Amino acid sequence: MSQIRFFALGGLGENGKNMYVVEVDQQLFILDAGIKYPGQELYGVDEIVPDYRMLIRAKDRIKGIFLSHAHEDHIAAIPHILRDMNVPVYASNFTMQIVLDMLKEEDISIDKLKLHTITQNSIIKFGNVKVTFFNTTHSIPESVGIAIHTVDGVIVYTSDFTFDQSSDLMYQTDFRKINEIAEKNVLMLLSESLGSTLELNGGVSSTLKHKLNSIYTNAEGRIIVTLFSSDLRKIQRIVDISLAHHKKIAIIGRRAQRIVDIAIQSGYLNIPQESLVSLRFIDDKNKNDDKDIVALVTGNRHEPFYMLQRMCKKADRLIHIGPEDTVILMTPPVPGTEKMAARTLDVLFRSDAQVKQIDKRLLTSAHATADELKMMMNLLKPRYVVPTIGEYRHQYGLKRLALEIGYKSEDVFLMDNGDVLTFDGKDTYVSKNDINVGEILIDGTAVGDVNDFVMKDRELLAEDGALLIVSHINPKTKQILGDVKIVTKGFVYVQESEELLNQVKELFQKISKKHLESKYINWNDYKRDVRNEINHFIYQQTRRSPITIPVIISTEI
Repeated sequence: MSQIRFFALGGLGENGKNMYVVEVDQQLFILDAGIKYPGQELYGVDEIVPDYRMLIRAKDRIKGIFLSHAHEDHIAAIPHILRDMNVPVYASNFTMQIVLDMLKEEDISIDKLKLHTITQNSIIKFGNVKVTFFNTTHSIPESVGIAIHTVDGVIVYTSDFTFDQSSDLMYQTDFRKINEIAEKNVLMLLSESLGSTLELNGGVSSTLKHKLNSIYTNAEGRIIVTLFSSDLRKIQRIVDISLAHHKKIAIIGRRAQRIVDIAIQSGYLNIPQESLVSLRFIDDKNKNDDKDIVALVTGNRHEPFYMLQRMCKKADRLIHIGPEDTVILMTPPVPGTEKMAARTLDVLFRSDAQVKQIDKRLLTSAHATADELKMMMNLLKPRYVVPTIGEYRHQYGLKRLALEIGYKSEDVFLMDNGDVLTFDGKDTYVSKNDINVGEILIDGTAVGDVNDFVMKDRELLAEDGALLIVSHINPKTKQILGDVKIVTKGFVYVQESEELLNQVKELFQKISKKHLESKYINWNDYKRDVRNEINHFIYQQTRRSPITIPVIISTEI
């Protein structure tokens, strides 16, 4: 009988940052390690990584990080983790290519790293535990589900999946493998839950194809299509339709270019070399406005919208959107980019281009819908279900689906990051907030240098600005030399607030007098009193709290 524990460092009650840990008799198996992108309230933060530092102490017990597919919310924390601890990483060929590209970009040497490429037929043994894989269908090639076989049963992590029937081998679900696992007594199903509130809508694929063909047929000039760079299935679909209409294809977007290059080189994306065109910078002779060009504007999150805005404002170096162009929007806004998407639409309509927004229902998300989630549960027949990958409402939606097909409420565990689910043969229970979880905010290159205090300061700077008080003090004569200078940034307009700033100067003189009259000047207490009293005064006068910075310089003449 094993003792099995499961907990999440990220991915529960949120969209992104997926990182799950299964512990079997002290051996740690990590499932995915992704990032999350910040909302607008996190000023200057580029990405958010799960706080994996608690694992560093236990690094000798980590058997490996097992990656399900190549999306950033599942793999982009890998470079940060491998900097701190050299643990084995297992991934399919395409996922590993993207990981290697990320490591190269971060200047991490791969010589000593333990990177293992797997296929769905790989079996990896760790004592009495073995790990196997099964192919799933997602929007990126070579996605796999991960199964951890223990003496008490199998723990299955589906990651993101759909049962969309694809003709392409790289995207096909292996039902035979799923059935084989089902026969081995599935103890726990860690299923994605993002699509649990979506109903299955048949015929979407053919409706979308018909709509795109109709847009292509009626387009008079260039066609510009926005796509997420990680959605290789949709990129392939647009490429196929473009080729059928004898168009030339240009791919725009730096990061996309890298993913697409890897996909073309490895045979995961099929674009004939003769159909690809490289656009040259716009100048007097070259306008890149041939009618047979299809430009794929690709990127992550907000990037396609940002690039479209530049193209409309004639600020882009490759494409200037005009009335003869047709723009097809196939990037529904992801959480946090809704404002930018709405603003982009406004800018687009001003450009007089033909704007075609593809209905969100036709751009079926690459996440299992309600019926598909029920089907996965019915195929595997797990004893327990743990909803993962999704906000709480999605997790709750999956619990409701499980109850609909006959599960008891106590066999479906709704958990938060940091909760620990323990199974010790006799009992199965959840300990709330058992593990201290947090987030590492990445700002530029340094890891973990941005904490809550820094974010609070940035929020204050954004809302109320800053006020600097600069003064020279002679420590011998204990006098203020010259004039006291006040510098404000983002707080008040100096010329209209002279009276207020003069009152601040007077208050500074008053506080200074008290400190300069004492036998010894305690510079720290002096600065602290200046900061506190002036903050208090400004808040009384203006109801604002700028960051106040006293710059007191000791000057001897």
